[in-house]
Amino acid sequence: MSKIPVYFMPGLAASPTIFENIKLPEDQFEMHFLEWFLPNDKESIESYALRMTEKIQDENPVLVGVSFGGVLVQEMAKQMKVRKVIIISSVKSNTEFPSRFKVAKATKAYKLIPTQLLADIEKLVKYAFGDNIVAKRLKLYERYLSVRDKNYLDWAIETILCWKQKEINESVIHIHGDADEVFPIKNIQNCIVLKGGTHIMIVNKFKWLNENLPKLILK
Repeated sequence: MSKIPVYFMPGLAASPTIFENIKLPEDQFEMHFLEWFLPNDKESIESYALRMTEKIQDENPVLVGVSFGGVLVQEMAKQMKVRKVIIISSVKSNTEFPSRFKVAKATKAYKLIPTQLLADIEKLVKYAFGDNIVAKRLKLYERYLSVRDKNYLDWAIETILCWKQKEINESVIHIHGDADEVFPIKNIQNCIVLKGGTHIMIVNKFKWLNENLPKLILK
């Protein structure tokens, strides 16, 4: 039997190194890792997703996306045939956004974010993961957050806040931590809840994911 191709999309500003501890049985799955590239000026998420699908070399793949990467793989799945879509620490529609996202969109406050300052890794980490980042973890995150281009950050922040999807696709498999500080669990519907999982559980809950991802893909 041929192996199932599984493509992984990291979260906002992150590199594929966030998946370094994710291991799927090699006799069943073939793992591939997608990377963010710079968007065109005022590019829509639909256009960007279409360009990302060009990076996929297999038919009927499984798409796995983390956070903003989870939003992107859902858009990609609208433009190609996929076996399954799995999102981690993400949202299935803008109805699952926390209220601060909705306020930021309504007031356009996101346009005031000095994204050029986010090139400073410490500021980028605090913006992406919150202020409660332990100093000793900073070096760890520095390895993961590699996309620091101002145009990309401006585009990514505006794109996720202005995501228009209101209907939830029930076929999407959603894994979410009950301690996610970016997308609080109280706003999330129909998901597999991972106890103690934070927004970065792809990094620190990899054992659970390694055990359960194969089952979810084959289900």
